Amino acid sequence: HKRAAEGLSPYTFLERQAAYVAVGVVVMVVMTLVDYRVIRDFAPVAYVGTLVVLLAVLSPLGSTSKGTQAWFQLGSFQLQPSEFAKVTAIVVLAAYGAAHRGDLDARRLVGALALVAVPAGLIYLQPDFGTALVFAAILAGVLVVAGARPRHLAVVALLGTLGIAGAMHFGIVTLEQYQRERLTAFLDPARDTQRSAYNLNQSKIAIGSGGLTGKGYLKGPQTNLSYVPEQHTDFIFTVAGEELGFVGAAGILALVGWIMWRTWRAAVLSKDLFGTLVCVGVLSMFAFQVFENVGMTMGIMPITGIPLPLLSYGGSSTVATFAAIGLVLNVHMRRFS
Repeated sequence: HKRAAEGLSPYTFLERQAAYVAVGVVVMVVMTLVDYRVIRDFAPVAYVGTLVVLLAVLSPLGSTSKGTQAWFQLGSFQLQPSEFAKVTAIVVLAAYGAAHRGDLDARRLVGALALVAVPAGLIYLQPDFGTALVFAAILAGVLVVAGARPRHLAVVALLGTLGIAGAMHFGIVTLEQYQRERLTAFLDPARDTQRSAYNLNQSKIAIGSGGLTGKGYLKGPQTNLSYVPEQHTDFIFTVAGEELGFVGAAGILALVGWIMWRTWRAAVLSKDLFGTLVCVGVLSMFAFQVFENVGMTMGIMPITGIPLPLLSYGGSSTVATFAAIGLVLNVHMRRFS
């Protein structure tokens, strides 16, 4: 309604997202055409290429939006390399874990941490703390299934935490005051309801007002009057909560859960460790993003700007998600070969 009042098409985001989904489906199919073990062989090249692109986006070639320099502006389309870097990290970590099967001592775990820390660090410099956390989730999932010992994982987690704390303490990375407030708003949402906690409070109102069955499709007052900022991207789950209610929101989560279960099944049925770790990496990425995104809309997780897979508006996120699903399909298709 707001866009119509401004003389803009109310279907702009829908039309663009449909185009992104179409491109994503094509990318997904392409990812299934080449044996995933061949993709493994080109993982080092993809990794280096990803680092180059992440460095480029921090240069004057990158564009800035809302305090974050994370995109290349290509006409009306914003390409976000960090979304595709997650897929590359999954393949590289899976290859590393498979190559050191049964021999993941502390030294090799530090090597795995380094593989993730470099791209995650470049993304953190943008600054995009939320996406950097996704890399941590991928690393944890892959290392656990690859056979890492709990005490070694604890050391890796400690090193990662100290690295982030050190970067912030010595000014290597600085977060603006409003970014700090957004990250901590969920701890005390009543502290500043008109600024840092505004998104959170409006989000909780929208979800809570939906009740059991919702206000009805396209009939949610919070949604129609645009009370919740970024509702088509980071806070898309509030639309489901308000208009479809608990039943509809739970149904969406059930569908996402079904995708994650099928991903885990593909991991179990894979005939080699590399395929298993690829699926586990994709599963870890999905699980963390869904939990973080839905959690932040309900006030149990910090607001980090992580999109909800397959639902949030965004070309890079949508295409990268389909690429990850294509990897899982690739592994499942070749489970007998």
